[in-house]
Amino acid sequence: MITEFDASKLDQAFALLEGRLRLRQASPVGLVVCGGASLLATGLIARTTRDVDIIALMSEDGTLLDPDPLPAPLLAAADEVREILGLPEEWLNNRPSRSDGGLFRMGLPTGLDKRLKVKRLGPNLSVGFIDRLDQIHLKLYASVDRGGYHIADLIALHPSDDELEASARWSMTHDVSQGFRETLKRLLDEIGHAKAAEAL
Repeated sequence: MITEFDASKLDQAFALLEGRLRLRQASPVGLVVCGGASLLATGLIARTTRDVDIIALMSEDGTLLDPDPLPAPLLAAADEVREILGLPEEWLNNRPSRSDGGLFRMGLPTGLDKRLKVKRLGPNLSVGFIDRLDQIHLKLYASVDRGGYHIADLIALHPSDDELEASARWSMTHDVSQGFRETLKRLLDEIGHAKAAEAL
């Protein structure tokens, strides 16, 4: 049973997923992946991850699409991969963009689609991994909301004050409350970026 992915196991899961989609004669699927799986696949941070977070779907021309709900053939293929590799339930999920409060419907960082690192696994599956700048945006937002390993990931990305200020301003479009702003500023100060905090 695979409980956590390293780079090799992630590649294996994606290759199997493409194969199962092809066997089902499914339409081509494009996934946009964020979080730990994207950090791992792009080599930005060398750590394992428990799942693959889908932030958007991607059409063949590169247009980003709402990933909620995920296509039924993709879910069926993912379930077959889960059984073959002994993966946990929802190893492939759209949690970050699920429902009206999800990231896709609330608004992704401007230019995210242009910065994707796209890997074509075969005729039936392409995966776009988000860029370092977009990881900083999402990790800062998650750090304020949930803390924990998101803060460790954010620090490991070595963001500049300018990158954090831009990420913070984007985050504040998702939560306009004064409480969020104050927590955000305090976090920036705590991780050594008082300049970015003062700019808000």
